Amino acid sequence: MLTVLIAMFALALGAPVLFSRVGRSAFFVLAAAPAAGFAWLLLQLPAVLAADQEALAGPRAPPSVVIPWIPTLQLELAFRLDALAAVLCILILGVGALVLFYCARYFKNDDPDVGAFGAQLLAFAASMVGLVTADDLILMFIFWELTTILSYLLIGYARHRLSARRSALQALIVTTFGGLAMLVGLVMLGQAAGTYRISEILAGAGALVGRGTLVDVAIGLVLVGAITKSALVPFHFWLPGAMAAPTPVSAYLHAAAMVKAGVFLVARFAPGFSDTALWYPVIFLLGMATMLLGGWRALRQFDLKLVLAYGTVSQLGFLTMVVGLGGRDGAVAGLGLLLAHGFFKATLFLVVGIIDHHSGTRDLRVLSGIGGSAPVLFVVALVAAGSMAGIPPLLGFVAKESVFEAFAHRAEDGPAGVLLLGGIVLGSILTFAYSARFVWGAFALKHGGPQTAFEPVRASFLLAPAVLAVASVLFGIWPAPLDAAIQPYAALFAGGGTPHLALWHGFNLPLLLSVVTIVAGVALHLLRVPVERLQGGAPSVREAEVVYRSTVGVLDDVAVWVTGRTQRGSLSFYLFVILATAVVTPLTALILFDAPLPSDFRIAESPGQVVAAAVILVGILAALRADKRFMAVLMVGITGYGMAVIYALHGAPDLALTQMLVETIVLVAFVLALRSLPARLWNREETRHRLLRAALGIAFGGIMAIIAMSAMASRTAAPISLAYPELAYRDGGGANAVNVLLVDIRAWDTLGEITVLATAATGIASLIFIRGRGDKRRRADGVEDGSVDRGQEPLHGREHAARALAARFAAVARDPWLVAGRTLAPERRSIIFEVITRLLFHTIIVLSIYLLIAGHNLPGGGFAGGLMAGLALAIRYLAGGRFELAEASPVSAGALLGIGLAIVSLTAAAPLLIGGEVLESYILEFWLPVFGDVKFVTSTIFDIGVYIIVVGLVLDVLRSLGSEIDERSEADRPVEEAAGPDALVPPATEGVQP
Repeated sequence: MLTVLIAMFALALGAPVLFSRVGRSAFFVLAAAPAAGFAWLLLQLPAVLAADQEALAGPRAPPSVVIPWIPTLQLELAFRLDALAAVLCILILGVGALVLFYCARYFKNDDPDVGAFGAQLLAFAASMVGLVTADDLILMFIFWELTTILSYLLIGYARHRLSARRSALQALIVTTFGGLAMLVGLVMLGQAAGTYRISEILAGAGALVGRGTLVDVAIGLVLVGAITKSALVPFHFWLPGAMAAPTPVSAYLHAAAMVKAGVFLVARFAPGFSDTALWYPVIFLLGMATMLLGGWRALRQFDLKLVLAYGTVSQLGFLTMVVGLGGRDGAVAGLGLLLAHGFFKATLFLVVGIIDHHSGTRDLRVLSGIGGSAPVLFVVALVAAGSMAGIPPLLGFVAKESVFEAFAHRAEDGPAGVLLLGGIVLGSILTFAYSARFVWGAFALKHGGPQTAFEPVRASFLLAPAVLAVASVLFGIWPAPLDAAIQPYAALFAGGGTPHLALWHGFNLPLLLSVVTIVAGVALHLLRVPVERLQGGAPSVREAEVVYRSTVGVLDDVAVWVTGRTQRGSLSFYLFVILATAVVTPLTALILFDAPLPSDFRIAESPGQVVAAAVILVGILAALRADKRFMAVLMVGITGYGMAVIYALHGAPDLALTQMLVETIVLVAFVLALRSLPARLWNREETRHRLLRAALGIAFGGIMAIIAMSAMASRTAAPISLAYPELAYRDGGGANAVNVLLVDIRAWDTLGEITVLATAATGIASLIFIRGRGDKRRRADGVEDGSVDRGQEPLHGREHAARALAARFAAVARDPWLVAGRTLAPERRSIIFEVITRLLFHTIIVLSIYLLIAGHNLPGGGFAGGLMAGLALAIRYLAGGRFELAEASPVSAGALLGIGLAIVSLTAAAPLLIGGEVLESYILEFWLPVFGDVKFVTSTIFDIGVYIIVVGLVLDVLRSLGSEIDERSEADRPVEEAAGPDALVPPATEGVQP
């Protein structure tokens, strides 16, 4: 079971490559996956049929697989192939294989995105298999939403057409709404039952139903998911709109697979929860309304696909009522009709695809005489339509006889049962009429019209619908195999005799109702012209799709109104809203809940803290008074360094070190970014909002301090952090509790944070770079000496002498201080800075590695070490320019981020291979020559990944805010003449163009 799923998903992932090699013939390979799964299913059927459906375990239980996933949340990868799942898999795998085979002749080799289409269709089939075999509520929901997403992609295959995009989005919104409601119901049901295993919930359903409202509401929410997925009133409108998809999608998703998911959900929960308060009102009222509305609307359609689409809506209402009926007769009739519908409706959609493919139209007013041009196609369509109409000896007739029998039994219970039976008969008459309309519209020779030109249909194109048509005939005459597959599911219902699918039940009421259906259906088709007039003259009713579009339109208008008043493009407004909320909300909570405050205060613990606080206040005031951006940024940096001093004085060297490094990196980033901004700040004119802003800033700082004090005063138990040092050393193998906390005890947090860091770096790169990520820049080789960042302003007096001195320094080719320093214009170079960089770079790199390795026991760690290495790269860039940075870091920033995330992820998952848990660390003690006894903790590998990610982040910042801006500035600088005829050009630079 699990192997089939993995194989189908794996083949779907490789499908685009396969299509690029062999073209549309790759559909044959894709069809082999569900075909192999179907063969496996046939081999498993004896075990399924022999299983005791009332047992949850034991040798006679259905085939199942259970893999623990997240035990603390009771989540498992639990799959179970019982009779209901097997019946659905017959459709999913069997019809899926035929539809994929059909696609190989439906599409052309030059059709766009056909590889992605094939991958999505196969992945959809795999998701449906996972959905029907899942034995865990949350796992079932995951596959449910996968089908929603994949159906959105498949419906919107023709992205260039507005109708396809709109229909795909409409289907996504409606089914996602139902899915979210269903999720709430599933969680409520799982919590009420104390388990999320579906088989266990159904086994204890009797006790759950007795709990009343909670379970009733949960099942009601589950039914919301079912009716949206299966397009019942009032959500039926998305299905006809989804006919914008390619015909194979309609044949599979909207006949055999996706829309059956809602029917499956009803069938899954019917054995245990059909007695809940909301079950029958929802199932019967919406099902009957859908059946009659869909059948009536199908009679006025002129597009063959829309005739079938509204017919599908009608049949889905019919199916929902039957499988939701409860009892063994309803179970047998419901699954029999489910199979019959999948066979004949998929056949008819595939026939429409052939007609459209060969004639270029689906309009039944234009089509004429195709039956004579394509007799085999006509026979296939006639068989499928006959099965849909319920004509013997086809499978549709057998299933409909069982439906009549089941509802005839309910009619004995009173007027409500009689009314239901009458509605079923009326819906069946409409079904016969639109079936006849389809055959007449597609194949009949219309009076007064020319015969439609129609090329012969290739056998390979006709094979898939022909096989399905044969199945309708074969299982109509010999329904015993399908009946045997259905009976174990029917056995889940108590009482009700032992109904069976059979072609002949004798002369009885169901047979009489079938005769009435056929006669009335023929009459309704013959009266199609008066019926069309009646439909045209009937008073217009506001359709559900119009209501949907009006609702979406109102939401759009509200969104525009809200956005226009909140997203003003004013940073000061955004900050005001954020800070005001951050002040009012906590303050309200403090007042309402009478939060405690400390009874005594200590201003400082040492004079050093007072000095540091004074420095911070001076930095704040200076930043507020600064009239240049650089000075403001520098003063803000001073406040950060002051905080680092306070951390150090409080005995937190790790925090102090990290704060110092972060402030330095941020200061470098700010300085680089400021090059693209005006030097001076905005005009500081007096405004009426200035005092308000000052008050808000003070209030925000004050409320944060009060919250911190209240949190400390609210403590009633010993802090959990008191156990960290011992826990870190005993279980984490490190004496530095802070670092062990990050890479072991709370490693999940760190994993999320570094993922955010990598995402932020990618966001910065995407905002700055236009082409690529800046990773494939030119190296220093081939760059002309002194050609980078040359100033163009005229030079006078001492400036000439300074340039001459710099030029002579640049001319020294032997043993250069920097690899690419020579590329800078002489006046941009600093001999002191280059010498210091040459002396310090390698030392800083070694120090960063030391911080990485020693961080498990001493201040440091991967984050601090990575920042230190980033500072080394920043120094190289500031000293030698963008080419120096390229030489210092030949590895791509994106590659570093990816490698770091890969190391972290593999470190997290590796313990699973040896029976451990995610992110579990191990302490290894061994002896090495020279080093002696070594104690190594595997979480250090996690820290190495953090180190690499931080280096990649800093490199991305330097390349985006540094190198890229340098290159753009140089490209935008106007080319001017050199300083003049008196310009002093040293011999070493005579060949350099000004």
